[in-house]
Amino acid sequence: MNSIVQSQRQLELRELLSELRKDERISDDDVDMVLRKPRSKEDLAKHPLTFIAEQELEDRKNKGRLLDETALSHWLAEQAGLNHYDIDPLRVNTARVTEVMSFAYAKKYRILAVEVEPDKVMIACAEPYLTGWVDNLEHVLKKPIERVVANPSEISRYITEFYTLAKSISGASSDSAFALPSSGNLEAFMQLGELKDPDANDRHIVTIVDWLFQYAFDQRASDIHIEPRRTIGYVRFRIDGVLHTVYEMPAQVVIAVVSRIKSMGRMNIAEKRKPQDGRLKTKTPKGLEVELRLSTLPTAFGEKLVMRIFDPEVLLKTFNQLGFGPNERDRWQNMIARPDGIVLVTGPTGSGKTTTLYTTLKMLATPKVNVCTIEDPIEMVEDSFNQMQVQHSINLDFAAGVRALLRQDPDIIMIGEIRDRETAEMAVQAALTGHLVISTLHTNDAPSAITRLLEIGLPSYLVRATLLGIMAQRLVRTLCPHCKVEGELDEELWNELVAPWKAEKPARVYKPVGCLECRNTGFRGRQGIYEILPMSTEVQKYVINECDLAAMRRQGMKEGMRTLRLSGAQKVAAGVTTIEEVMRVAPAPINR
Repeated sequence: MNSIVQSQRQLELRELLSELRKDERISDDDVDMVLRKPRSKEDLAKHPLTFIAEQELEDRKNKGRLLDETALSHWLAEQAGLNHYDIDPLRVNTARVTEVMSFAYAKKYRILAVEVEPDKVMIACAEPYLTGWVDNLEHVLKKPIERVVANPSEISRYITEFYTLAKSISGASSDSAFALPSSGNLEAFMQLGELKDPDANDRHIVTIVDWLFQYAFDQRASDIHIEPRRTIGYVRFRIDGVLHTVYEMPAQVVIAVVSRIKSMGRMNIAEKRKPQDGRLKTKTPKGLEVELRLSTLPTAFGEKLVMRIFDPEVLLKTFNQLGFGPNERDRWQNMIARPDGIVLVTGPTGSGKTTTLYTTLKMLATPKVNVCTIEDPIEMVEDSFNQMQVQHSINLDFAAGVRALLRQDPDIIMIGEIRDRETAEMAVQAALTGHLVISTLHTNDAPSAITRLLEIGLPSYLVRATLLGIMAQRLVRTLCPHCKVEGELDEELWNELVAPWKAEKPARVYKPVGCLECRNTGFRGRQGIYEILPMSTEVQKYVINECDLAAMRRQGMKEGMRTLRLSGAQKVAAGVTTIEEVMRVAPAPINR
């Protein structure tokens, strides 16, 4: 590209196409087709690589692949002799990079600072042959600049997003209404309620909250945490089960952001001393309605807010998409197909129990049956069944809710959680009177649910008479399909995973690498692993007051039950996840 280098001009479509043709990445016909295509004012404003990418040309050097913008920007970096940089907004310190240059300067030269170190600044550019700005910026910053090439569309997008957010944070911080006490001790901070409330409807705060939601949806977050500290607050996203810090804000801005979200969730803004729950509904950038469950907690430095995001597509998923294997799906469907009895789903918080229950109820809720739920709180509002929420303030707990539901001519009842003897007894009564009851418990594995019911106070004969089966579950992160590579099997780790039972070694296993699609974690998405124990005649013999869990587990294994770890081992053998990931979430069987 000597002509471009010498002229110090912006990249032009015709010259780029010519160079791509010389490199045999496209054909003469492709060049003619792109040049003949009429370009609107909007197209002329686009970076030429973006316009070429939109034509969806086949990459002649990589059969079956298209020349998308990422491939083209990698090619451009190679041509310019620079490194390519994948911008991950979670790893960019927005506050620092926006201080490097003004918004107008970044927009003019299509450049964006992506890393600010004590001894250098890394700047991503979309025009690698425009270098006039480098000396000027190095003179101002008093630091050397390392140039890298990045995706032009991403540079344009993040220039707007980063600077808009930085401007809103700065504007909100400078508002005198948000001033905090100058004293730094804990007692001073506990007097926040006496200050003038931050204006939750300030335009800067509205912009920050809107960005927060859009950003969370874009990053596939399942939870948003807003955590106040003494002088600064943190915004963290939980993505694929792992928390990532995405932004730091001044403490006074965090107060206003929490107030804004509480207002949207119809919570009491003035009440900052006790926990509150709320919910709100909004839309994703794709136009899908999404529900968020809000929960506040008073802490030493203000209210901490957690928002659980409920994916609207969850209710559209099949059992296969949730991670059920053929054997597990058949065993689960056989249990829930019964007209009466109790089916339990067990596992810790965040193990996917709610998703399993809703997917199951969605399948069962035909026009021929009456499906009712009692929940605390209602996780997702669904039109195909009747949902009731626990209200402790009026003594409407799970037991009272089930008692009321039994007078509503139900066929299937879902109880959010069996927490005490009274609720367990109501569940048994519902099962004995001809209803299918589905509920959850917090236990480590399936057999442990039996001992929990007995400890709560249920007689063993009632458990034997009503319990149809138990399913324990966990969520494992799945390997990114774009970058996973074949690895070597660690036989010692494999034997530990499947012990004490024998399991055939997999022909191949895969390991995580990391790419732009998975945010360099090597994992993208999650699937369930399941331990399903139907209550057969033989298993029921072990349901006694002094029940032998190890013997019950062995009997279940004889009848086809796979432990959580064995279920995970199948996922490892199928190339879905790793041994380490399964061992991280699945407990070793107790009393082997």
